[in-house]
Amino acid sequence: MARITFITSDDTRYEVEAGSGSTVMEAAIRNGVPGIEAECGGACACATCHVYVEDEWRAATGTPEPMEEDMLDFAYDVRPGSRLSCQIRVTDALDGLIVRVPERQA
Repeated sequence: MARITFITSDDTRYEVEAGSGSTVMEAAIRNGVPGIEAECGGACACATCHVYVEDEWRAATGTPEPMEEDMLDFAYDVRPGSRLSCQIRVTDALDGLIVRVPERQA
């Protein structure tokens, strides 16, 4: 299990637990985190689960694969820490992960 903190654009914090092997997106959906729409259900076919990974967690979450980079082209307000939460696989090493939810999804 890993504890993940989602911070929405209005600075509301949602601390959730996620099982190893699930995705950050799945944890958000299961726990009703607002702002994560996940229209494609985690197939990396949209950009509606876009998050900003906090700088101190970027190395632990890895870098986007080419397909994810292509989908991020459709995301709103892409930044250096932008990731699709459906592509971040939860491991015990991500316990304490902090991500921010954009003001809106594309």
